[in-house]
Amino acid sequence: RKLEKSKQRDSQSPLEKLESKQIHIPRRIVFDPPPMASMSTALAKTTPFLSQPLTKSHKSDSITTSISFPSNSKSRSLRSSRVRAGLIEPDGGKLVELVVPEPRRREKKHEAADFPRVKLTAIDLQWMHVLSEGWASPLRGFMRESEFLQTLHFNLLRLDDGSVVNMSVPIVLAIDDEQKALIGESKRVALVDSDDNPIAILSDIEIYKHPKEERIARTWGTTAPGLPHVEEAITNAGNWLIGGDLEVLEPVKYNDGLDRF
Repeated sequence: RKLEKSKQRDSQSPLEKLESKQIHIPRRIVFDPPPMASMSTALAKTTPFLSQPLTKSHKSDSITTSISFPSNSKSRSLRSSRVRAGLIEPDGGKLVELVVPEPRRREKKHEAADFPRVKLTAIDLQWMHVLSEGWASPLRGFMRESEFLQTLHFNLLRLDDGSVVNMSVPIVLAIDDEQKALIGESKRVALVDSDDNPIAILSDIEIYKHPKEERIARTWGTTAPGLPHVEEAITNAGNWLIGGDLEVLEPVKYNDGLDRF
């Protein structure tokens, strides 16, 4: 008799074993953080347990469906559970997009013509691109001093609501003594490309000292010479950093055949 019971237990599925032990299986299952929506699509095509097609929620980008599975070994009845899938929320809970809407671009370009100018390097332009499309959310521009120091010392940013987000790399804009003098008391500057064309506006600016050696040491863990990126982006950069709210006048393009992506 013991041998028969042992064989019966071995033939049971893991789910049936759970049911026989009276372990509670919740009716509603929510995966958090959710898998990508494409994974849900694949699930819909391959699993035999889907009882209804995937439907997209009107309130978010998540996708929900019902999955049915046997509830016990005797009745083989089906129990339904809900599964939600969607994209992970950006840091801070909201995607930051800093490109000026097209109807306002002419007006903003006209404004930028009267501001002091800061010329961007190729690396500066790439960081501006990162900021403009929300890849560094919740940042709304190049870092002011408080954001820079939090990133440098704690690898995070504390938001206004008290929550924190990971931020391990400073996203800053360096200027030299001459540029600082030209800016003077102005609270807005125009960021220009290599051809001196205005491509963005930085507002409510804050200028502060650029602690190069500390930045290198805390970001790379050493100040040894020959570190990649350091000579170009930090050592030979200006002695000041300028932060503020960014407005990008047009989407950043590189004309390399990949701008459509």
